[in-house]
Amino acid sequence: MTKPNISVKLRRWGGVRRQISVLGILALLVSIATLSRFFSIRSRFISDTLCNHDNIECQSGFRSETGIAVETVVDKIQKEMNEMRDMPVDSSAETIVARYSAFLADILGLIESLQTTGNPRENSEIRAVHPLAGRKQPSDGPAEFFLIEEIRKYVRVKPNRLGKQNFMGANGTFTSIGHACFEMKKDIEEFMDYDVGEICRDDWKLAQKLMVHGCDPLPRRRCFARAPQLYSKPFPINESMWKLPDNRNVRWSQYRCKNFTCLASSTARKGFFKCADCFNLSDHELPRWIKQADSGPEMNLTADFLIPEVLNIKPGGIRIGLDFSVGTGTFAARMREFNVTIVSATINLGAPFNEMIALRGLVPLYLTINQRLPFFDNTLDLLHTTRFLDGWIDFVLLDFILYDWDRVLRPGGLLWIDSFFCLKEDLDDYLEAFKMLMYRKHKWIVVPKLDKDDREVFFSAVLEKPPRPFR
Repeated sequence: MTKPNISVKLRRWGGVRRQISVLGILALLVSIATLSRFFSIRSRFISDTLCNHDNIECQSGFRSETGIAVETVVDKIQKEMNEMRDMPVDSSAETIVARYSAFLADILGLIESLQTTGNPRENSEIRAVHPLAGRKQPSDGPAEFFLIEEIRKYVRVKPNRLGKQNFMGANGTFTSIGHACFEMKKDIEEFMDYDVGEICRDDWKLAQKLMVHGCDPLPRRRCFARAPQLYSKPFPINESMWKLPDNRNVRWSQYRCKNFTCLASSTARKGFFKCADCFNLSDHELPRWIKQADSGPEMNLTADFLIPEVLNIKPGGIRIGLDFSVGTGTFAARMREFNVTIVSATINLGAPFNEMIALRGLVPLYLTINQRLPFFDNTLDLLHTTRFLDGWIDFVLLDFILYDWDRVLRPGGLLWIDSFFCLKEDLDDYLEAFKMLMYRKHKWIVVPKLDKDDREVFFSAVLEKPPRPFR
């Protein structure tokens, strides 16, 4: 009679243990899923409420609050597991089920309280520190650093008037300036010291100085840019590509040359030595990238590769691209003849390069080397650069630039490095930076640079970005 009773009890205990296991697993799954959802919500909420690195109290509050709740849940589960091991075998199924129902209710209560704490709509304390909650911000942050009222107005967060997220998914507009602006306080305040609604001061050179030294992007301004005194409309597109613009079309300021005739002259000093002849469209610019020129072999004034042979690498596959160089847009003009749209990124180094590009009927992008390219990932077919990335550039900076260029190039897109020059002893290090991209080599050449006693070399290459599928 004893054995049947024992077997019945064992079967009963086995069934109860299965129920306990199921309940325990369910509790853990619910806990993990809910906590994961909480952390996701909390992460987004922290972002929305601008709980940044400067707000130490906000961060520590979130960490301690979450940590305490998680530790409590874990401790309760561990304690209950220990007590389950010590539970007498003769405990009834009803007792065990009731015990674990209460346990699960306790755990779920903790999780619900944690969710309530993480919900920004139900927590008045968190809502109180939200910088966009009221019409007045508790702290203006960066705005307090500056004295000029116009820059203070610019850097303050602008809440949406309806109190809701806008179409971009943000609850306000977060106007930004580069952190270097804080190191150039005097210059940036001079830039923003103007009369609202009036004509801006003639300070483009100050603006470019700020950009080159890292105060980029610059703040917008509420004044009108100066225009030419005698405006003349640009030439039609079939003329403007290879014809000097009308001298009246540029508001000449702080340049050595005061008109396009001077800029095109071979004897005039233009300011930027690498592009001294860039404004000479008929003689210097016209043959570039189309035919090899014999003039000035010691300076390697002509390109190592021509446009037709590069386009033949991807017949019909090159449609849009970026030319990151210093020049007057001749590369973009030539590519337009092959039905390829190129945006030219450059700054005004001693001459009106941007104005010249626009007057030729091309698109200038006023951009420094400090800034992330304003293109989305995997969008461009071609990225070309010449006489801009050279042996002056820091190796780490070159890494960041090349990775950003890789970001905007589509899989199968071409990176055209045109006449990169450096010292012979630095060549291997620079080449390693390009090899690191692991691009397919279509063209690759190193030639001596003869104007510096054979101490420097030119490097040119056409490289293809690999697909890099998801792994």
